[in-house]
Amino acid sequence: MSSTFAAATSAAEELRRSFAVAWGEIGAAWGVAPSTATVQGYLLVSNGPLSEPEVRRALGMSHRAASLALTQCEEWGLIRRADAPRRSGQRGPAATAWRAVGDHWEWFRRVAAARKERETDPVIPVIARCAAQARSGATGDGADPELAQLSVRFGELLEFVRRFDRGVEIFVKGDARAIERLFATLDRLEPATVDGLWALVGELSADDLLRALDALARLPPSAARRLIGLADQPVLQKLIGIR
Repeated sequence: MSSTFAAATSAAEELRRSFAVAWGEIGAAWGVAPSTATVQGYLLVSNGPLSEPEVRRALGMSHRAASLALTQCEEWGLIRRADAPRRSGQRGPAATAWRAVGDHWEWFRRVAAARKERETDPVIPVIARCAAQARSGATGDGADPELAQLSVRFGELLEFVRRFDRGVEIFVKGDARAIERLFATLDRLEPATVDGLWALVGELSADDLLRALDALARLPPSAARRLIGLADQPVLQKLIGIR
């Protein structure tokens, strides 16, 4: 990407371009190429859809770099094609116009899903294959004790990665509005409530937690509200030992 941008037309445009550069610099932390993140960042704070020539001129990119970044943004689910093409100059045909996916929780969900597909999904069969090879060499005639130890390590690593992958899978299947509400709720939790929840998770068995979540998932919203209301009643709190 060229370090020299086209002349800014306003303070707002300067700020848009500065933000896009900063957004691109942290793109690698998400597994997104800097140029791709730069284009997404620029479209995120731009007014309306923009064509490739407009993006290219604003960010000082070559035609190839801008086209590739737009394609990658679309593959990541960060931008979408506008309903109608856009003419960016007085001459030439109208070109495809692009706009950012404006729902931040939706593009966040899409990035998480894409990273799962690209990063954790391919690693599971690799670890599983290595674990199987270690187990094979650790059993039978001529069993290798070093391979037996390695088999245990691979098994623990495989369990961790599978559980992490499953957790991400559950998360990215959520509706954007539900994810937003979850994070908004977490943002409002008092520190004491957070500590209490982690303590509860640490004390209850996995089976108990699973039963509780299964029971909650089967409740219609009206029944869940009634249950919450009952839990707030002082008499019931005293009966079940809530302090």
